[in-house]
Order: sequence, then structure tokens, then C-alpha cells
Amino acid sequence: MAPQREWLEKDYYAVLGVAKDASDAEIKKAYRKLARENHPDANPDDPQAERRFKEVGEAYAVLGDAAKRKEYDEIRRLGAAGFAGGGMPRDMGGVDLGDLLGQMFGNSAGGGGFPGGATAGRGTRRARRGPDLRADVHLTFEDALAGVRTTLRVTGDGACDTCGGSGAAPGTTPTTCSTCGGRGQVTIDQGPFSFAQPCGQCGGRGQVITSPCQTCSGSGRVVKPRELTVRIPAGVRDGAVIRVPGRGGPGLGGGPAGDVLVTVHVAAHPRFGRKGDDVTLEVPISFSEAALGTKLTVPTPHGEKRTIKVPAGTTSGRTFRLRGQGAPKRGNGSGDLLVTVRLDVPQKLNREQRKLIEQLAEHDDPQARDAALFQGQPQTT
Repeated sequence: MAPQREWLEKDYYAVLGVAKDASDAEIKKAYRKLARENHPDANPDDPQAERRFKEVGEAYAVLGDAAKRKEYDEIRRLGAAGFAGGGMPRDMGGVDLGDLLGQMFGNSAGGGGFPGGATAGRGTRRARRGPDLRADVHLTFEDALAGVRTTLRVTGDGACDTCGGSGAAPGTTPTTCSTCGGRGQVTIDQGPFSFAQPCGQCGGRGQVITSPCQTCSGSGRVVKPRELTVRIPAGVRDGAVIRVPGRGGPGLGGGPAGDVLVTVHVAAHPRFGRKGDDVTLEVPISFSEAALGTKLTVPTPHGEKRTIKVPAGTTSGRTFRLRGQGAPKRGNGSGDLLVTVRLDVPQKLNREQRKLIEQLAEHDDPQARDAALFQGQPQTT
């Protein structure tokens, strides 16, 4: 993975408001909170909300990925340690720090290594993968179990429709840069080393645009919303991230497009809950049903009904398992429906109910309970 130059300038931990040793769970919790607070749909009157939302997504794209986070920490550590004495400078005698670190991690344009006096950056300019974009989808509990196809609105960089992404005004074409010969880079000699940096004439593109496109000002890109159809798999869990490959921001220099990372938010259900691939359900039962036994008819999350036999003497909190009635598993099969019975104690009693319960209480044996509770302990009065 090529190290990102902006990693040296941006403190993603500060963006998410977490410590550098924060756990994955703490990072995820902070991201979800900030994403909700700064989502453009929730802040229609705040023009800066979309910028903050994108910054939060960019930070989580790095810190939420274990491999990217490790590389990010290492790059910033090297930048602070290897070039200490006043921060992390961007330019050192004509050598761009971002390009230098890219070569240190084996990503030089020409394949040269560092250190050892090798010459780097004499080949063609690097193709760069486009940025990942982030989106959110909100599902009902039922849709999360069944799976759906939904259309999302994604905002990010896209090819300019006017120039087709070339950056040149319609009817014109870019010309090869005479300074770098189309490579996009120039070589700077620094004593025993030779380093490559982006060509100042063409900005690293390898081409010069004499008549820029009026729509995109010659960049070939515009920020625009677009619709994206996504298939949400059956059984998806709240907080899951679905990757849609190749539908993110466009690449540079012929590089591939990035991906779209869709975070799933599942609404709570008034009756059912989730425990992994199992669906949970609590059912109240009366004292007589628990003591004498009964048959319960319960709903399933798939709209069906099932009957459970509750044996006599069932205690409150006992769980019964209906196999295959839970959420679909990744691959084959489904989880189970876990039905937990809870003793329903009435808050108010009518006269007849109180009379019957008082008669029942006459047969209770609290002494047996006390004896079990205080077995082996000295008796005091």
C-alpha cells in the first residue's frame, strides 16, 4: 500500500477525538458518533457539515483498518524521528518529504531503493488508486434479515462530464510536458542520492493543458453527487461495512478507482433483538403458566408462528431455542430464535386475585428458603 502524503499533515486521531492508543472499539464508536452529528442530511443549514463528515470518514478509513493504521503510525513516527527539530518539514532542499517516504517504503516511480545511493524516480509517473468514498444506509430490522437492493446517494470526486476527465476544453487535447517528457517527475541530485519529485511544470501529470476546461478548471474532476445501487446481503448486522469495489473516486495517472464503503445502520425492533446470528425474543408468562406449564405461540422474525411447550416449574429467565428461525448466516443456514420467558408479576390485583394468592401464600415455606440462604452461618436474633 502506498503511503499517503497527507498522512504527515493530518492527525486522524485528533479528527476523531481519540488517543493514539485507542482501541478499535473506541475508534469505531467515535467515528459513528461524529458521522451521525456531521451527516449533511442532519445539518441542511450548515455548509461546513459535509466537509467535517468527509474528514471523519477519511480518518476512519485509515484508523479503522488495522493495516492502514499500522502504516500511518509508522510513517508519522519516521517523519517525526527522522526529520525532527522543528516539526515535519514538507521540503528539504528540493526533496519532497512525501515522495521521500514513498521511496523508503518501496514505492518509487522508477523502482529504485533507499538508502544505498540508488537513483529513484526515473521511470514513468506513478498510477495512483482513487480515494475511497463513504456512505450510510439505514435499514429496518426486517430488511436487514431479508437483504435488500437499495439506491444510495454518494458525493465525491468524479470525472468532469464536459471534458470527459481530460481537463482540456472541448475540441482541444493536452500536450506532452516538455520539462519532464511526459513522465510527470523530475530528478533532483542530492549528493550521493538522486530523488524524484513531481514536475513543477505539469504538476506531475506529464501533460500540459493549454486550454483548460471551464467546468473543472483543468483538473478533469468535479465534486458531484451520484446514485449507486447496492445489494445488502441477508442477515447483515448493525455497524457492518460493505465494500463496493471500483465505484469510489477516480484514480490518477491511469490508476484504478477507489471503493465505496457503505456503513449499515439497523433500526431497533420493538420485539426482536440480535445476538450474533441468533434473534432474541422475550415473552411474559404468568405465575400459573410457569408453575403448571403451558404452550406458548410466538412470532418469528420471518412472519410465521411457532408453538413452544413450557414445562411445569419453569423459572423466569429460561430460554427456549427454535432452530433455524434466526438471521441468515454468511454462506448457508440460519441462526436460531432464542425465546426467553419472564415472569409477569401483576402490579395491581383485584379482590378475587388477592384472595386466591393469599390462600396460596398459606402453603409457602419461607423457613426452607431461609435455611438454604443461611446454611452454615450462626443464627442471630
